[in-house]
Amino acid sequence: MMTRPYLSVVVPVYNEEANLEALFLRLTTALEQIGKPYEMVFTNDGSRDSSGMLLEQFHRQRPDQVSVIDFNGNFGQHMAIMAAFERVRGDVVVTLDADLQNPPEEIPKLLAAIEAGHDVVGGYRKDRRDTLFRRFASRLINSLRARITHIRMRDQGCMLRAYRRGIVENINASNETSTFIPALAYSFAANPTEVEVEHRARAAGKSKYRLYDLVRLNFDLMTGFSMVPLQMFTMFGILISIMSALFVVYLFIRRIVIGPEVQGVFTLFAILYFLVGVGIMGLGIIGEYVGRIYQEVRRRPRFVIRRILSSGSGPELAQEASGSD
Repeated sequence: MMTRPYLSVVVPVYNEEANLEALFLRLTTALEQIGKPYEMVFTNDGSRDSSGMLLEQFHRQRPDQVSVIDFNGNFGQHMAIMAAFERVRGDVVVTLDADLQNPPEEIPKLLAAIEAGHDVVGGYRKDRRDTLFRRFASRLINSLRARITHIRMRDQGCMLRAYRRGIVENINASNETSTFIPALAYSFAANPTEVEVEHRARAAGKSKYRLYDLVRLNFDLMTGFSMVPLQMFTMFGILISIMSALFVVYLFIRRIVIGPEVQGVFTLFAILYFLVGVGIMGLGIIGEYVGRIYQEVRRRPRFVIRRILSSGSGPELAQEASGSD
């Protein structure tokens, strides 16, 4: 029987052929230096380049330590991690991006915090090497999240994180169609912490997160972990109703005192357009929550696995599989 690993490293991969060989070399070197049994679980998230072939080569080189989950299409970074979480065997699970912006050599920092008694360890990026726009957007979103949820993370965009196995099992048990894994882990954690980790500019390739993807991810965070947006909109609606009632009383008194007049038409239209805009925004917020309910109740598979390459699997596991809700 294979030795149960102490550490499982989960790496989602999407079109990262230019970085994979360097990643694999540096990751295996870093894990060997730790001196404990480990495994690496790569999820090929529907890559259209040669990433899949490279991952297969890694598995052939180290069949006892490298597993590959091959998706049938592109289901997103968080679903790639969830698929790996369902199959990891380690007592400690570390997630790592494939772009080498977070060096694999930083993993011992996370393990030291885990061994000090923490159940979730998040990384926050030192001297972040991203564009000014992405750094500003990240600070803004971190600030907004801190105000509308009970989750306190210094850097929610850093995917270099470590979890005890119990946390991963709770994440798996949630079976949510769309979720934000770091926030979900913090909601289950009893003793979380964060450590500073190095951050590098991309050596090759470009970020797979478009602006729309980042907005979409933060809608998942907002609607998945807080009712504050709905409550704020309700309170704002109450305030507008009170102000509107007072304004009607004012116009009624003004008509009695001054008489009919046509002045102020443009002001009334401006107020009307503002209220219509607020109403549309409110419908959008409500729609986000309703959409999440719709995704949950239709019970479609969260991802579809084309094949799995793991030690001792043989051809029989290279077949269709799926992750269902």
